[in-house]
Amino acid sequence: MDYQPRPDDIRFLLNAVLDAPARLGALAPFAEVDETLQSQVLEEAARFVGEVVAPLNRGGDEVGCRFDSGEVVSPPGFREAYRAFVDGGWPALSAATEDGGQGLPAVLEAVLYEWLSAANHGLTMAPGLLHGAYACLKHHGSDELKQRYLSKIATGEWLATMCLTEAHAGSDLGQVRTRAVPQPDGSLRVNGGKIFISGGEHDLTPNIVHLVLCRLPDAPAGSKGLSLALVPKLLPGGERNAVHCERIEEKMGLHGSPTCTMRFDDATGWLVGEPGRGLAAMFVMMNSARLHVALQGIGLLDAAWQKADAYAAERRQMRAPGPVPASRGSESADLIAEHPAVRRILDTQRAWIEGARTIAYRSALMLDVAAHDADPKARERAQRWCSFVTPVLKAACTHQAFHGASECLQVFGGHGYVREWGIEQVVRDARVTMIYEGTNEIQAIDLLVRKVLPDGGAGMSAVLLELRDTLDASRDADADVQRRLAQLRYLGTTVAMAAHANPVLPYEVADDYLRVTMLTLMAWAWARIETAAPQDAARARAAAAFRRWVLPEFEMRLGIVKKACETVALTHAAAPAGVAK
Repeated sequence: MDYQPRPDDIRFLLNAVLDAPARLGALAPFAEVDETLQSQVLEEAARFVGEVVAPLNRGGDEVGCRFDSGEVVSPPGFREAYRAFVDGGWPALSAATEDGGQGLPAVLEAVLYEWLSAANHGLTMAPGLLHGAYACLKHHGSDELKQRYLSKIATGEWLATMCLTEAHAGSDLGQVRTRAVPQPDGSLRVNGGKIFISGGEHDLTPNIVHLVLCRLPDAPAGSKGLSLALVPKLLPGGERNAVHCERIEEKMGLHGSPTCTMRFDDATGWLVGEPGRGLAAMFVMMNSARLHVALQGIGLLDAAWQKADAYAAERRQMRAPGPVPASRGSESADLIAEHPAVRRILDTQRAWIEGARTIAYRSALMLDVAAHDADPKARERAQRWCSFVTPVLKAACTHQAFHGASECLQVFGGHGYVREWGIEQVVRDARVTMIYEGTNEIQAIDLLVRKVLPDGGAGMSAVLLELRDTLDASRDADADVQRRLAQLRYLGTTVAMAAHANPVLPYEVADDYLRVTMLTLMAWAWARIETAAPQDAARARAAAAFRRWVLPEFEMRLGIVKKACETVALTHAAAPAGVAK
């Protein structure tokens, strides 16, 4: 079965749980973007994704991209689908109207890309960096670059890439060697090689705008010496630039998306932002990409769940234990959806999907608040939320996409391991999301070491207190979440204190800390969902699954971090006099 978006599920979260219409209506650019308009956008997006994008998913995986003498040929139907995507105005959904965009809220774009990733992850990789490239150029590009490239990127007429990784460097960007030499006319001559470049070459658009991390001749070593260059495939006069695709990777999954090895041979480019400030400019793009990768994880998990849920509602195997199910009738075997082990898998993944969506959509709303709220303090709070929660979402949602999809494959038994049902493709496609845009381990370190600890946990504490104030302590579920929020606040302080004695400790427990954080956010999300839909039977099952099968991990991870901190304290106290502590 092909993936089918379910707008009703999204409307419930946006309207009943997050109060999105009112929150967006209070922002000047979205004063007229009411619930009716939002619903219309969702309905049209669902139709496009379900009818145009989803049917190409399996073919894109089986045929894949073809590389021939530096050129890349996309799978059948991809070019036409992307053209329809552009003609429908979908790439420009949240771009400013003066740049050719529709000026709609970021949260609607978030839903769109979640659905696109669920329906056809390979094809969605092509426009997946447009939002980040647009934001990067809009904030840091010169007027001349913006005039030449911004509207083309905003509308999707030209696609863009993010060229960071080099073969010897990996995630260690301080080792980047690509060189950029200034020219008398103000341009740059760029030389170097990049690997793992999604969409570095393709036939979907005539031009490709590469944003390349590089070094100017007088740049110091390390990450502080990096600059950012815009290097197009085609120069303004239409001639081909000295940008070459040497090969595309043969990958575990994502066969519909070309992952390219790129070479720049005296290629012409232009500086984006200030010299030596390339990472600052690039992080605008990277942070946007990380939220969208989190949404990829949610979408892929939903795609896996839809397949498993549909299969479990048709496949009969043995008698289910417990009371006779109403679905049995005269059949000699029960639906596997009635078996407790299968029900646990399905309800647990549903719990992850709904909870993670709530947090991700709130983050997208905060992007709109950070950009448009008239109150500087509101903008600051929104930006703080995004700073702390984005790495949590990227790591936790992609982790669950792979592991949850693998659980969904289990529902199919042996049928899941063959290609016929399509679930194995979801598992393969999902695996890379845990790696790119910063591995999940890097996300955890970013959260704990770079964001929580520098101020002793004060910033994270402020985020958690804001969540606490949205809850009603007179409700048992809300009171439980408030208790967990308090535990997480104290945990940050505990790690900060232990880190003084052992600076390595935060790197060891970062992943556990991130998991505690995500589980706390999920508990908050489910408290809000249950309050908004107290009579919804399907959501009640998912809520119960969350409490029984997901939330107990909170105590385990909390215990791991606390035990590590206690061990540090004991070791430090026991050190002999005169020995460095």
